[in-house]
Amino acid sequence: MYRLSDLPETIPVFPLPGALMLPRSRLPLHIFEPRYLQMIDDTLKTEHRLIGMVQPRAQKGSDGRALQSIGCAGRLTQISETEDRRYMVTLSGVSRYRITKEIEGFAPYLKADVEWKDFQRDLGRPEIDEKFDRPAFLDLLRRYFEDQELSTDWDSLKDAEEELLINSLSMLCPFDPEEKQALLEAPSLATRRETVVTLMEFALAGGGEEKMQ
Repeated sequence: MYRLSDLPETIPVFPLPGALMLPRSRLPLHIFEPRYLQMIDDTLKTEHRLIGMVQPRAQKGSDGRALQSIGCAGRLTQISETEDRRYMVTLSGVSRYRITKEIEGFAPYLKADVEWKDFQRDLGRPEIDEKFDRPAFLDLLRRYFEDQELSTDWDSLKDAEEELLINSLSMLCPFDPEEKQALLEAPSLATRRETVVTLMEFALAGGGEEKMQ
């Protein structure tokens, strides 16, 4: 468990479109670009071992930045190296953050000054969605998975804690980067669940086909 005072003011950031990480979730990554291999090496030398995942913007914002302002930091908890020096790593989600300043310096990768204070809830216990209707949600999910030709272990979904279930689906479902950003920025688990439901219903109604035309 982290406290707000434990979190650093500056972290390395890894821009990756469509890659969503949420607090108390795990994100596996395959690292092969030299600059990000260096980022992993440098992060292993820090006490906090935090890396900030963040999505690039489709176009620069009014502030001139190419990155979304809100991302999520994860602690580097697992790492293995292949024979050709690629890294297979796992980040364990700690907290969302807000970028206050992008820093380009001597490192080949990007760093950023960040603020954590708006996301103190991320550091607490798992959230509860009191209005979560699991049977109705799983019925919608089954229809969505059939439509998208996806498969899963349905028995495990029936027993999964609601935060783990909703956050895992937010990360794994083939939503657009902008949609995943909306899921990241959801102020509560209930809001994130409502957003997932809306996105699945939209896809089932043919919204996915409309976006591709």
